[in-house]
Amino acid sequence: MYKNLHDTLNSWYRDNGRHHLPWRHIDDAYKIWVSEIMLQQTQVKTVLERFYFPFLERFPTLQELAEAGEDDVLKQWEGLGYYTRARNLHATAQRCKTSLPHSVHELVQLPGIGQSTAHAIASFAYKTPVPILDANVKRILYRFFAIKECKEKELWEKAYELFDEQRPYDYNQSLMDLGSTVCMHKQPLCDICPLASGCQGKLSPLHFPTKKGKKKTPVRHKHIVIHTHNEKYALKQRQSRFLNGLWGFSEYEIEEDIQISQTLGEITQVYSHFKLQATVHLRHEYISEHEWFSLDEIRELALSKADHKALALLMD
Repeated sequence: MYKNLHDTLNSWYRDNGRHHLPWRHIDDAYKIWVSEIMLQQTQVKTVLERFYFPFLERFPTLQELAEAGEDDVLKQWEGLGYYTRARNLHATAQRCKTSLPHSVHELVQLPGIGQSTAHAIASFAYKTPVPILDANVKRILYRFFAIKECKEKELWEKAYELFDEQRPYDYNQSLMDLGSTVCMHKQPLCDICPLASGCQGKLSPLHFPTKKGKKKTPVRHKHIVIHTHNEKYALKQRQSRFLNGLWGFSEYEIEEDIQISQTLGEITQVYSHFKLQATVHLRHEYISEHEWFSLDEIRELALSKADHKALALLMD
């Protein structure tokens, strides 16, 4: 049904695809999996320039990742954000030990591997003929079939409908590149799109899917207190879901909860779902239920960006 479109898309990919990406044209499931997890919520440029190679240098195999401590993994992930991804990587490595399973059904049972990631690993590492459904591919499908709203199950059905079973690997890679460079979120280049002849939404691509109302980012106000005693500083490993496993200084919601010795300054940190505005304080006091570290030791810990900013104020 879509053979001509598939041929056109394949030609476009051959000439315009991002063939330079290091996870292309390899069949190492471990490296492909790491790239897929890093690319969730993170731009390709950021992953390439700062995180992908250092992570693989530190943990070159699945087994070495499995044998590493969680603190070590989080430290290597530091700055990439969405730390649940790192903890899930570690948990999956510990479960699999030396190799990832081959089937989509087995892959999707593992921590942090959803259906699209499972399909991507199966397709790129094991050449399984299945489509993927990342954010770029979803946008293409919404526009190609002129869909304003639909459930995930319906979108998967469309993914299979458009899928090129003859060249599954190149097809999946080409759709990701097409969404990144042509069928873009705000300024789609419909005039040069290889799928334009069959695209039902090309006359008004920005109408698909229906835009969701932009929510105002909530602001949270906190006080960060750096407790110091005998030239060491108190930190605690976070247990909450957000930033779980990272080390941090003491935090308080209201100023009345703390006795302030010295105010170091203000910091602001924007997260995906809120903005943190915090006043940073230094207090010379021993507190229990924390661990104590020298400044050199703190540099080896995985901290949140907010705690790094608080530490920078201390060092000024």
